[in-house]
Amino acid sequence: MSQGYGEDKEAIIHGRYIDKMVDITIQNKRTQRAVCGIGVKFVMQNYSQNSNNYFENMLGETANIRTANYPYFQVFIILDKLPYYKRGGEVQKWEEFTDHYIEKYAKLSEDNVDYFFHTPNKTLIYVVHLSPDAEEHNIKRNKEYMAFYTRETPKMTISKHKYNIAEGGAVILNDYETFMEKVFHTILAI
Repeated sequence: MSQGYGEDKEAIIHGRYIDKMVDITIQNKRTQRAVCGIGVKFVMQNYSQNSNNYFENMLGETANIRTANYPYFQVFIILDKLPYYKRGGEVQKWEEFTDHYIEKYAKLSEDNVDYFFHTPNKTLIYVVHLSPDAEEHNIKRNKEYMAFYTRETPKMTISKHKYNIAEGGAVILNDYETFMEKVFHTILAI
């Protein structure tokens, strides 16, 4: 269940502390009961201002679902270069998603998911690059940014930057196929 698929709505997973509308819920076909969830976050602006909040919210959301005995996965999509807007919509600067921002995810990747229920079973971090580059075209306001990419129909590719994430941990970087394979095998093990 998710928006844009099937019934075009999110499903509720009954968490240990609160019920949560989950972006993608996999259900048992026979019983129609949730068997796992996938939270999705796509960040397109002002990342440095909110980076700790995104991370803390992910940990709390995950703990709520996993302690209710549901596997829970996270997908975090971010542009490698994104605008930082001042109040009023003017671009103050252009931010880059760097190793500095990936450090907390690298640490999370080392957690043992069998003991730390705030850690998603797996997290996919998908760093994408938009081409053409809005910064190079001197975009100054959020409406110009939206109009630019509406007009230019950007090509989205995986960022070429090699971030410092250890392979084999709880975090998967820029590898959707491996992430989905891990989700699939987790569901089969239920």
